[in-house]
Amino acid sequence: MVERELALELARVTEAAALAAARWMGRGDKEAADEAAVNAMRTMFDTVQMDGIVVIGEGEMDEAPMLYIGERVGMGVPPLVDIAVDPLEGTNILAKGANGSLAVMAVAPRGTLLHAPDMYMDKIAVGPECKGRVSLDVPVRENLNEVAKALDKSIREVTVVILDRPRHQELIEEVRSTGCRIKLITDGDVSPAVAAAYEDSGVDILLGIGGAPEGVISAAALHCMGGDFQGRLWPEDEEEKERALSMGIRDINQLLTIKDLVKSDDVFFAATGITDGDLLKGVRFFSRRAVTHTLVMRGISGTIRHIRATHQLDKKPLFRDNKIKIRF
Repeated sequence: MVERELALELARVTEAAALAAARWMGRGDKEAADEAAVNAMRTMFDTVQMDGIVVIGEGEMDEAPMLYIGERVGMGVPPLVDIAVDPLEGTNILAKGANGSLAVMAVAPRGTLLHAPDMYMDKIAVGPECKGRVSLDVPVRENLNEVAKALDKSIREVTVVILDRPRHQELIEEVRSTGCRIKLITDGDVSPAVAAAYEDSGVDILLGIGGAPEGVISAAALHCMGGDFQGRLWPEDEEEKERALSMGIRDINQLLTIKDLVKSDDVFFAATGITDGDLLKGVRFFSRRAVTHTLVMRGISGTIRHIRATHQLDKKPLFRDNKIKIRF
């Protein structure tokens, strides 16, 4: 079993990434923002007592400065864990100064997180009330009717979040034909997937095709919250199919349930807001200090913590002594 004290350590990691990336809000340089988040997260990982392997990352080893798949993080001592990480979820969002960017990660015992290839995944995400009542194998209208029944709502009161992409035009029209409300987002589907499990978030269900790595991270959070998630890989070409097979995916068309994506109840999820969103408030800077809003969850206990932290930046060695290499 992974010690529960790890939860606060993971919060410190996502907080560092958020603080580093937030300085780039609205500056139009998503690469610099991502680099800042990665450098901060990697540095903070070195202070955490764990032996972690990145199984969901942003690229391969030759694509530095990304936290690459297969990278070892932590102090190299037990517990042995898998890491799924996105130091900056919503790079375009942050570059534009828009809502919904996060620093986010999930951690579970070694061998229990799906090694999802960096490709698209068709997804459906709902909260606890809808668990077991939706499926990617049934028509969209049927899923939305089930959500309405589970939430005791009129179909016209159900809110569906979909990424605003040309590939979703048919899906959008199908959802509109049911009478449901739609919230189209430009980037970053982890936050709305998790928000579906919060009654007052304004999100009832996430549908559509987004990144497979983000799907695993979302599934980890919903696993902690008692929600539900399903995915199916959506490769764009033969090369992506071969990549999936090489990473151990036996059936490219398999319906991946939440238990396929996260095989242990002892899973942790941590996310810190960078810009304001449905799930978390973004970083606020004041004179020599900053305030962050972090969400930390543990699956085995079902504990959900919201942490509002004030950081005295001139007293934080990683920032004060420039140990985190950030270009300003």
